[in-house]
Amino acid sequence: MARSSRSAASRRRSRRAGRRLLLGAALGAANTANARQPLTRTGRGAVACFFPGWLTSEMPLHAIGWQVAATLAHARKGALRTPSGLVGLGLSLGSWAALARIWSQSTEAPAVFARALEDGLGDELDHGRDPMPATDPAVVRRRLVTGPMMAHAKVWRRERNVSYGEFGRRNQLDIWAREDLPADGRAPVLLQVHGGAWVIGNKDQQGIPLMAHMAERGWVCVAINYRLSPRSTWPDHIVDVKRALAWVKENIADHGGDPDFVAITGGSAGGHLSSLAALSANEPAFQPGFEEADTSVVAAVPFYGVFDWTNRDGTGLEGMDDFLGKRVLKTSIEESPEVWDQASPMSWVGPDAPPFMVVHGANDTLVPVEQARSFAAMLRDASKEPVVYAELPGAQHAFEIFDSNRTFAAVGAVHRFLAAIRAREGHDAGGGREVDADTQDVPAS
Repeated sequence: MARSSRSAASRRRSRRAGRRLLLGAALGAANTANARQPLTRTGRGAVACFFPGWLTSEMPLHAIGWQVAATLAHARKGALRTPSGLVGLGLSLGSWAALARIWSQSTEAPAVFARALEDGLGDELDHGRDPMPATDPAVVRRRLVTGPMMAHAKVWRRERNVSYGEFGRRNQLDIWAREDLPADGRAPVLLQVHGGAWVIGNKDQQGIPLMAHMAERGWVCVAINYRLSPRSTWPDHIVDVKRALAWVKENIADHGGDPDFVAITGGSAGGHLSSLAALSANEPAFQPGFEEADTSVVAAVPFYGVFDWTNRDGTGLEGMDDFLGKRVLKTSIEESPEVWDQASPMSWVGPDAPPFMVVHGANDTLVPVEQARSFAAMLRDASKEPVVYAELPGAQHAFEIFDSNRTFAAVGAVHRFLAAIRAREGHDAGGGREVDADTQDVPAS
């Protein structure tokens, strides 16, 4: 009787484990499917698809590891002795195979960028060189030593919370550079504008891998905060970006940077602001009280940016106008169409646009990739300068936050693009100082 009771209890545990395995496998398979192809790109569902798709598409091997661990845990409890458990195992095996394909697709990013650079720069690409390619084994090993994300800041950030304006911490910037960069070296400069839908975010959270990559190669990088809504109202955001550019032009030489070679980058809302700043150089409406300051840039590299607030060609995200009207501009497009139009980078596209490198993920559910395609096409039609457009298959919004395959490819491509632009002027394309991938030591943290 006791043996029968134990056997019945064991079967119940197995059935429970089997059901749990099936449920977990189903959720895992759905998450994998969303990472391969977003389940929806419209409405609130598009936002809901972003976070799990973002993590999984950039860390598919981690996802396999988590799913394998969960499967083994349930199997130890007898899940595979039940029909539901076996179905769950089948779902998991399919999910793992799909995740492996996601990983394989991400390894193709260098080729995607190479084609985009060749198409956009042509013969000028020959002048863009990287003394330490991002995929060089020595560089990858060093990245593992310095660590991902915020560990990069510990290595490369030299000055923190420098004031560039009157609005407290929202008008502060950080300077990233090599310790051995000559004070009078006139190194090229890259200004980073964070994203966050114009309402959240700060200079510590985004552009980290890119700034680490560029600083290591002798560039001076400047990461800025700016005023955010709903406390602040448009155009406060772009005014602050312009003010930061003016500060850089006036002061960066004291930090080893070249005020005559300042490029700008940013992602999402930062992509919008960096593009608008690049296209509206020295525009008095965005420079109240400092109208005479030089705010021009030599190039712009927007990542997954918002390029139009008026949705003139139907490529905008559904519902964005309501959000912008209530939180950011605090006026509707019907009430103030000229304000919405002036805030849109597409409105400023013209023959005098600086060189652009537009980067976007094909799976982006927050900012439709169709808008990036349209913006790049407008630039190519109007601008006298090179336009590079790189569209990454399988990439979500904010894909380059992590040290992933696509991130390594992206930061290397950005460096090569900017180095080619700098070489036009007869400068060292690699930055302010030559480096050797095999012998370069990691600076003391």
